[in-house]
Amino acid sequence: MKDGTRPTFHRTKATRVTLAHGGGGKAMRDLVEDVFISTFYNAQTGTMEDQARLMPPPELLDGGRLAFTTDGFVVDPLSFPGGDIGKLAVYGTVNDLAVGGAVPKWLSASFIIEEGCDVDILRGVAASMRDAADRAGVAIVTGDTKVVAKGAADKLFVTTSGIGIIPRGRDIGAHRVRPDDVVIVNGFLGHHGAAILAARGDLALETDIVSDCAPLNGLMEAALTAAPNLRAARDATRGGLAAALNEIAASSATRIVLEETALPLRPEIRGFCEILGFDPLYLANEGTLVLFVPPEEADAALSAMRAVPEGKDAVAIGKVSQGPAGRVEMRTLFGGSRIVDMLVGEQLPRIC
Repeated sequence: MKDGTRPTFHRTKATRVTLAHGGGGKAMRDLVEDVFISTFYNAQTGTMEDQARLMPPPELLDGGRLAFTTDGFVVDPLSFPGGDIGKLAVYGTVNDLAVGGAVPKWLSASFIIEEGCDVDILRGVAASMRDAADRAGVAIVTGDTKVVAKGAADKLFVTTSGIGIIPRGRDIGAHRVRPDDVVIVNGFLGHHGAAILAARGDLALETDIVSDCAPLNGLMEAALTAAPNLRAARDATRGGLAAALNEIAASSATRIVLEETALPLRPEIRGFCEILGFDPLYLANEGTLVLFVPPEEADAALSAMRAVPEGKDAVAIGKVSQGPAGRVEMRTLFGGSRIVDMLVGEQLPRIC
């Protein structure tokens, strides 16, 4: 709208999605405007064109670089303690940008909807995405919907892509990791994977475990302010902490040594894993930041992180060491050592 006023959107009378809602006609227009465009409406979407038209931010014009990422979300169930597929889609993409040192700016969202899906489910997911985007300080500026026949998908799949700006002079990556760097995590491990499994109800588990699903961009900026020479970062999602550390060890050709006594594990996660035979190092997280920081900046990074809600339980859990390149080890409670390898197969499918 040229005058900046919010337009009036069409409404759908449907309670369930049909194949007609993917056919490009009035039914599709009403559903898309009612559920998605009205929820995500902002200055960029206001043109109602087939693309978002974006002005380059000052950081880009000042020598910054673009960062671009994409991620698909098929979590089952769609809603779980601590979040839903909408929140997961926004935060997952925001966090993938943030751990590269980028300041997230814009997201796109694509929805694959199964015929028969309840329209109120879509409304809830869209509202959750809007709220998550507001919390993370990003805008959802473009998107798409497709409807597939019943049985060709499982209710709803979401794909989000994100663009961020890496400020001039900022270089974060595994290539910068060095021996003696300190490994820091922002809080307790394993909550997302455990929450998803419990929410499925297959094992009749009674637990209060809640997903750690959260945006990490604010926490990342706090850490970078306190530790400007921060080397590398990862969000420990699928494959858990073990996968994130093995990726860094392999890419940096270094050895990482964890201290089991330092791992932040709540009693309920320990009990959950003991009962089901899981290793908490491999449980997925959706709000866990793993940092590699020079030793002289580690205390400052920890203090800054603990001042941010998403980092209040931050702790150092190990260090980078000389030794066999690409290896992750853990000093156990009993003084021994064990290899922490990459997970073979999938411990919990469809956790994000």
